[in-house]
Amino acid sequence: MADIINLRLARKTKLRAERVVKAAENRRKHGRSRSERTMDEAEKRLADSRLDGHQRSEAPEPLRDENEESCSEAFHRDRGS
Repeated sequence: MADIINLRLARKTKLRAERVVKAAENRRKHGRSRSERTMDEAEKRLADSRLDGHQRSEAPEPLRDENEESCSEAFHRDRGS
């Protein structure tokens, strides 16, 4: 048979454990020197610029025949507008 547990206490215990993990992450994230933060920012900017450099240019519009109508032109022609 299963042990009886108090759900309120289990919820609070879980919440405390999550707070401990979050506090550890915050200490790691915010407990750095200025030089470490500026180095991370520079690395992030470099990675962003490299990613932007690899971005494809916009594709040209597809070629249409002179007699071909666009969808909006055909729609308005059919509606009589």
